[in-house]
Amino acid sequence: MIRRAAHGGRVRLLPPRGPDPYKVQHQKLPPGITPARQSGAILMHSTTTARPGTTRRDSRGPSTARTRPSTPRTPQQQFAESLLAVLSGQRPAHSMLNLMFRDAYDQLLDLAPRTPFRTRGARPVVRRCDGFSPRRGVIEAFARISAGEQLRAMAFRLEQTPDRRWRCTALELGGERVPARA
Repeated sequence: MIRRAAHGGRVRLLPPRGPDPYKVQHQKLPPGITPARQSGAILMHSTTTARPGTTRRDSRGPSTARTRPSTPRTPQQQFAESLLAVLSGQRPAHSMLNLMFRDAYDQLLDLAPRTPFRTRGARPVVRRCDGFSPRRGVIEAFARISAGEQLRAMAFRLEQTPDRRWRCTALELGGERVPARA
């Protein structure tokens, strides 16, 4: 919580007032009931504080589910995720304006209204994205897109600009090149 300090008007990070919202409430169990037999209304680790999303409130213990990294590692992975969001209708096409040169952006504007990766069931995801660098500052990449049983592909070329940003110069979906607008 941020509060304004009384001296000089500087802003400092101060601890919150009142009871700790993450502190575990201790409950006394009736005789003969062990925490393992409890329905899950209390935490099994009563000596620790619980943070949202870190512990379960039942006897199975912490979740072992794997989570994806929050940010893609390579420029082609990052671009593939952004492009998929546009082509599946999750983001507007103009969100790609600063990531593409004019010809590639015109191709995207022709594709976006058709939303080729939109599905009714499972949400489309990038299964694999890899690239080849024919020379420094250029990446020719592909991405495999899956949604349920359906598997599609897209290919694109990224070039690094003098300001060290990667921008798309060409785009292909499913092996067929999309013609640029006249």
